[in-house]
Amino acid sequence: MFRDRREFVQLGLGIFAALSLPLALRRRFTLVRRTIPLMGTIAELQVVDRDERLGEAAIDAALAELLWVERRMTRFRPDSDIGRANLSAAREAVPVHPATAAVVAAALRWAEASEGAFDPGIGAASELWDVINRREPPLAGRVQRLAGRGFWRKVVVEAPPHQAVLRYDDPDLQLDLGGIAKGYGIDRAAEALRSRGVRHAIITVGGDLIALGGAPDGEPWRVGIRSPHDSDALARTLEVRDRAVATSGDYEQFFEWRGVRFHHLIDPTTAAPRRTAVHSVTVLAGSCLDADAAATAVFGLPRVDAVRIARRLVPEVEVIPLT
Repeated sequence: MFRDRREFVQLGLGIFAALSLPLALRRRFTLVRRTIPLMGTIAELQVVDRDERLGEAAIDAALAELLWVERRMTRFRPDSDIGRANLSAAREAVPVHPATAAVVAAALRWAEASEGAFDPGIGAASELWDVINRREPPLAGRVQRLAGRGFWRKVVVEAPPHQAVLRYDDPDLQLDLGGIAKGYGIDRAAEALRSRGVRHAIITVGGDLIALGGAPDGEPWRVGIRSPHDSDALARTLEVRDRAVATSGDYEQFFEWRGVRFHHLIDPTTAAPRRTAVHSVTVLAGSCLDADAAATAVFGLPRVDAVRIARRLVPEVEVIPLT
């Protein structure tokens, strides 16, 4: 068990955060915490403030932002922007909210920067593998049909003066913003906290986290990366202040078949889970959108290649792979 003057509290997928207040601060600050299922994982919002009511109201506003993004950008609802586009955008232009168009455009920038290692158009492959419910791989022919298609090149985002639209130039294209929309939602939630005067907080959704300010004692928040091999151990600890952290790993969503682990991080070149000796990668960036997309894009790559790709769009990014 890792201990110091602030305890580690487990948060979401692959992330720990230190949020226990030192005794001297508990007389002046209150920790307000809310945990809910959201975006297919667990969201946890923790605010430290002198005013408990302000903290509760700020968390309400931040959760509203996260829920709004989920309703707009999930591929699992036919009435979301992405759900409607996946049903019809190969036949006709589908109107979407400007925020959805902006996130898709950001995803396409990451696809180009990563030379297709990140492809938001591989939703059909993600659905085919469905690692939460599968117990054996899908038929090889079905997988090969989706491999190396470069779907991201066939997404058209148009933002006319009055209406943003999406069009697909391939009937097999299905958008999946799972590698970037959580990060965008966390950025919006963080802005909701800031706009209400919150200075000390941590928001976590699955493997994505953003730290507002530092701890109330003036120190940075301490964030630990969970070991890919031992859920009770930390592989590394970080000190963060006004920083986003995203972790992608093969040890949370997967099934095993004949001694092989098949996880949820799909390699667009094979349309199958990426085969690699790297089990986890953590990215630190200024925004959670960038950290989320970069962690998905560079998962499984050698560190030199991962850093090179991530810094094409975010020069100050930090990349930490774990084998």
